[in-house]
Amino acid sequence: MLIEFTDSNFEELVLKSDKPVLVDFWAEWCGPCRMITPLIKDMAETFSGNAVIGKLDVDSNPGVSSKFGIRSIPTLLYFKDGKQVDKQVGVTSKANLSSKLEKLL
Repeated sequence: MLIEFTDSNFEELVLKSDKPVLVDFWAEWCGPCRMITPLIKDMAETFSGNAVIGKLDVDSNPGVSSKFGIRSIPTLLYFKDGKQVDKQVGVTSKANLSSKLEKLL
């Protein structure tokens, strides 16, 4: 299931998660962000139960975006045990995104 992360739920759902987390920082107006959304949705289904995967709208949630220095979107951050452990900026393949997440399982 694809989760919608926000400034208010980020700490609970990402930083306190007992599973690896993939956060897709995006915006509605961003073409490349829309291109990667189907990949993120597929991954949410594939990794259901093993990882937490979701999206965070940078326009609606400037707090978290600023805290992690998001300057370009899409930016995907990987978290494990409450810490950022990997990063992907820009569009890439599902295989690349999945392999980064599999390393954290």
